[in-house]
Amino acid sequence: MNITGKELIEMGFTSGKWFKEAIAHINENQLQGKALTNYLEQFKSPVPVGLHTEVVPFSVNIKAENELEETNVNSVVETMDVLMRTPTLVDGALMPDACPTGPTGTIPVGGVAVAKNAIHPGMHSADICCSVLLTDFGNADPKDVLDAAHGVTHFGPGGRSRENQFRFPMDLLKEMEDNYFLNDQKSISAARSHLGTQGDGNHFLFVGISKKTGNTMMVTHHGSRGFGANLYSKGMKVAERFRKELSPETLKQNAWIPIDTEEGEQYWNALQIVRKWTKKNHECIHDATLNTLGLNPENRFWNEHNFVFRDDELFYHAKGATPLDAKFMPDITGPRLIPLNMSEPVLIVEGETTKNNLGFAPHGAGRNVSRTQHRKSKSGTFQEIFEEETKGLDVRFFSNEIDITELPSAYKNAETVRNQMEEFGLGTVIDEVMPYGCIMAGDWKKNKPWKKAK
Repeated sequence: MNITGKELIEMGFTSGKWFKEAIAHINENQLQGKALTNYLEQFKSPVPVGLHTEVVPFSVNIKAENELEETNVNSVVETMDVLMRTPTLVDGALMPDACPTGPTGTIPVGGVAVAKNAIHPGMHSADICCSVLLTDFGNADPKDVLDAAHGVTHFGPGGRSRENQFRFPMDLLKEMEDNYFLNDQKSISAARSHLGTQGDGNHFLFVGISKKTGNTMMVTHHGSRGFGANLYSKGMKVAERFRKELSPETLKQNAWIPIDTEEGEQYWNALQIVRKWTKKNHECIHDATLNTLGLNPENRFWNEHNFVFRDDELFYHAKGATPLDAKFMPDITGPRLIPLNMSEPVLIVEGETTKNNLGFAPHGAGRNVSRTQHRKSKSGTFQEIFEEETKGLDVRFFSNEIDITELPSAYKNAETVRNQMEEFGLGTVIDEVMPYGCIMAGDWKKNKPWKKAK
């Protein structure tokens, strides 16, 4: 007698993709009794895992120095208290640039969460592998470098037109095609058209002078663009499926993919491919700028600060935290980069792993208030505010529209962040790239294409 899906459900099994293959195997081999029970054992849903009854301890490498900062610190500690009850987490840390993002229980910017045998897509967010790359241009004139870079970079939404796209690496394309999460037309199209683009928000192209050598240096800051965002969306859907089965009590934004599954292995590999793409994205802009000027680089190094880093069975989710420990970066070639704001130097740092830093440093200055709150707090015209805060600098907005929420006053006090880095042992500054100027997207939404059409 053949078994049906209805009978499997009556036996307590949840309908799934495995039903068809299992039913065919059972009926083909006429499994009954103990043989049937033993075969179906592999398809039993695991007992749901509850939240930690107590908050897993985490390091707080941040302190408030005024009322505004106190509100911010209280908020990030509160959200970490909820986050650190997630069943997979075993350790965590907050950096001096920490600020909340999303509902309570969401990993804050400037947060590190360590999970055992699990990847949490929501803890690296959509901007996978947001990172910084520095190229040393030697004794080149900083204005020449900024002008050349302005001519080759691309800010704002969307990608490059077909005739302006960079040549896509065939070995990288092959890796994408071999990965379940990345082998679809939407991902491949985004990877091609977004190569050599920087997006918007706090992403930038910065030119400055090394305090130590006097050389001109260019630093870019951006992530994996639409290519990474597509992977994030897929990862969250897979993680949600596992959450419903493994831990319904876990917050949706903290769902995870077990690493010992086919999905976990494929997702981890997809993250590494996105990492390669993002590094290439930086290199395209830097190399094109060098070619425009007919120069060769004196030096180059990079690091991501929004990624998942692996150490055996532990997965360090750094939501805006700079890896100090070389074990997190297989291609490490130099020190790390920590930008602060457009009027402050980019810090070049080194450091050791300690119990409280978990091998990480801050990734920037962070914010004490939202963009909306900052905008409301300012008086005067955008032009007046811009001129006051960028005096002596060559600051450009790619859209030709000022975004005051990216001006220095929108960020935490840079000196405070540096002081807390020293106090909590979060890296040692070995050089500073003193600002000459920078390019950012600006408020590209102000003159929307469809408004012009009307």
